[in-house]
Amino acid sequence: MASLMNKVMQFANSPKGKQVIRQATEKAQQLASDPKNRAKIDDVRRRLQGGRGGSGTGPGTTR
Repeated sequence: MASLMNKVMQFANSPKGKQVIRQATEKAQQLASDPKNRAKIDDVRRRLQGGRGGSGTGPGTTR
């Protein structure tokens, strides 16, 4: 597994790897700047950070 990680690190540090990372970062920033996508991102983040508990309106609640 270390060999795979070394190959990934070598690629990430190569000029082509840096270019790929830069392009992916720019694309992610473009998508995140769209209000519709931003709302989806915020919704997923809220769900992941909320964990258990929350507002009590989910399928596992007993009221």
